[in-house]
Amino acid sequence: MEHIENDDQFAGLTVNSGVEQPPVVNPYMKKRRRQPLPSPSEMVEGILKGDVTILSRAVTLVESLSADHQAIAQEVIEKCLPYSGNSRRIGITGVPGAGKSTSIDVFGLHVLKDGGKLAVLAIDPSSERTKGSILGDKTRMEKLSIHPNAFIRPSPSAGSLGGVARKTRETIVLCEAAGYNNIFVETVGVGQSETAVHSMVDFFLLIQLAGTGDELQGIKRGIMEMADGIVINKADGDNIDRARLAQAQFRSALHLFPPTLSGWIPEVLCYSGYYELGIPEVWEMIDRYFEFIKKNGYFERKRQEQAQYWMYETINEQLRNNFYNNADVSALLADKEQRVLDNRQSSFTAARDVLDFYFKSLTGK
Repeated sequence: MEHIENDDQFAGLTVNSGVEQPPVVNPYMKKRRRQPLPSPSEMVEGILKGDVTILSRAVTLVESLSADHQAIAQEVIEKCLPYSGNSRRIGITGVPGAGKSTSIDVFGLHVLKDGGKLAVLAIDPSSERTKGSILGDKTRMEKLSIHPNAFIRPSPSAGSLGGVARKTRETIVLCEAAGYNNIFVETVGVGQSETAVHSMVDFFLLIQLAGTGDELQGIKRGIMEMADGIVINKADGDNIDRARLAQAQFRSALHLFPPTLSGWIPEVLCYSGYYELGIPEVWEMIDRYFEFIKKNGYFERKRQEQAQYWMYETINEQLRNNFYNNADVSALLADKEQRVLDNRQSSFTAARDVLDFYFKSLTGK
């Protein structure tokens, strides 16, 4: 670059040209070529061998919105299905700040002490405005995230808890085929996701806190009826007495609910995830639960009911997608929406007109 100060008219002034600026990208870095996508058969073979890289790519295909990716993912899932179903599926929920991720860290290490493999599927809430997610659950599972027999996969809720729940269930199939005999599913913890996760796990663990003010706030009929076990976290130090009081309150509340379908009476325990106190007792409760439901046949019956449930959920989702992705329906919807906003037509008759148009387009009548 030429500087005017170096002109002869400016005697005594000199400006050096300086150092040439290096490129933004490291010139010595080789450009990485994107690895070609393995065939469905190769992916299945890699998953059955326990290849974590192949498993991760398969899960990415499951979560993809691309129709081509979905076709490959469904073929892989279908081929992995005969090798699935041999794990303990445990859902873990609780209010934000209850210590779900910290508890999963210590629960997972306790499980892995006896051998086997653990997959943690964490549903991370997405922003309603930007649709982005932090996906930072691994940062709170410091020990588990570096364990060779643990696989941690956070997934964004992407504003659709139902859709992610279905994809999470498909991910469970892939993880089981890869040899993971313990599956933890951590919920968003906002209410709606619990129902979806409950429909894909064998044991539903509710983590509660004591000493947070309104103890009745945690005794909600819907979530309490779904729980197979309730644990009071942070039962340490000065909080032990409050935790025991909350334990007694939850036990009393459970007596007000009708018996569970499995015949199991939910237990309430105290523990400390941070100080790793009471962890063996929590897992012994889970062991007793599995022994109980396998003995009375509820385990197999529940798995069959869940498979049936997700078949109908998938049908509903496909019908919904087909409806909204129809170009003619989208055009009519825009017109009807404007008529509703202008008070020229009621919401109900507008919806009926759109549905009538859609059904006629299917039948051709």
